[in-house]
Amino acid sequence: MQQRTSQLLNRLSESATIAMARKANELKSAGVDVISLSLGEPDFDTPELIKDAGIEAIKNNITHYTPVPGLPDVREAISAKFKRDNGLDYAPSQIVVSNGAKQSITNVVLSLVDPGEEVILPAPYWVSYADMVAFAGGTHRVLPTSIEHDFKIQPDELEAAITEKTRLLIYSSPCNPSGSVYTVQEIEALAAVLKRHPQVYIISDEIYELINFTGKHCSIGTIEELKDRVITVNGVSKGFAMTGWRLGYIGAPEWIAKACSKIQGQVTSAPCSIAQVAAGAAVSADPRIAETMRSAFLVRRDLMIEGLSFIPGLKVNKPMGAFYLFPDVSALFGKTAGPRTIQNAEDFSMYLLEEAHVATVGGNAFGTPECIRLSYAASESQLKEALSRISKAVAALQ
Repeated sequence: MQQRTSQLLNRLSESATIAMARKANELKSAGVDVISLSLGEPDFDTPELIKDAGIEAIKNNITHYTPVPGLPDVREAISAKFKRDNGLDYAPSQIVVSNGAKQSITNVVLSLVDPGEEVILPAPYWVSYADMVAFAGGTHRVLPTSIEHDFKIQPDELEAAITEKTRLLIYSSPCNPSGSVYTVQEIEALAAVLKRHPQVYIISDEIYELINFTGKHCSIGTIEELKDRVITVNGVSKGFAMTGWRLGYIGAPEWIAKACSKIQGQVTSAPCSIAQVAAGAAVSADPRIAETMRSAFLVRRDLMIEGLSFIPGLKVNKPMGAFYLFPDVSALFGKTAGPRTIQNAEDFSMYLLEEAHVATVGGNAFGTPECIRLSYAASESQLKEALSRISKAVAALQ
């Protein structure tokens, strides 16, 4: 019998972050002391009040099917959160709760993109965006940025990238993988461009909202002329250390929310009822509940920037959010260590894993092949040891 997978599957690639984590775990299983800076997961535990809400949901038998877009009171809580924290007016009927923000974004892309249509992805972009577009049959158009501009797109570059085929722009702020945060003024400048192109919808991925070192988060959906074309994506994984609860959500124009609910109803139905209740408690809590974690990440960011800045060949900027650094390592291309030649960032990332036993992710998967992504969601002692190992590995290159 012929073993054949679908053409759809062949269009997709394995997540680079998950692939690197798997390789790191294989080395760990073999007894190698690997420091993993590859996965985007807070190394904190879910706050007690949120865990308690989940436990109470079980005790109260909230363990049955819920409406596909989510429990009504949870959507009410998310609606209130959007208004309180972001100045966004999304009614509960405009909110869809999903199995993580990844499903939320996939629902939107499948709802809006037809084969042959284009989706603009400012690079670096989160690894799954491009494959979500491929899943829908669309094509992604990479919009390069530079470390000199803190990996943020410029208005004239956005204008030049838009064509008659453009259907969507997907961007994140704070950004995975760069950590960049768009200011109010920068958002307004991009909005001025988008106002001139009414066929373009915008997915604003705000999952790292609470890990922001600027003191101010800006949602593009607050701009009146664009609010009917903006889909705001958020969730509880990053800001509340709830990655395993798998709970994301969108606020969107109602017709888009209904479309997403229709797709979700045929794929997974509603997310876990217990996770929904816990998420409702999370978004209803004072956002300062995340302050301890945010402060710890800020200390770690500065530790990593200082350490990497002393390593020749690595160019580092100062990102203002999330828990990543995205150094440019192109100065190391062409260097060798024994029989190994560093041709690109993927080679360098693999070199660090195999020789320094530090797991990172090459930038090619993020659309920026001259960089690597390092997560500093690890203890300070681990980060200091990782910096030492990286420094020695780079020094060994000729």
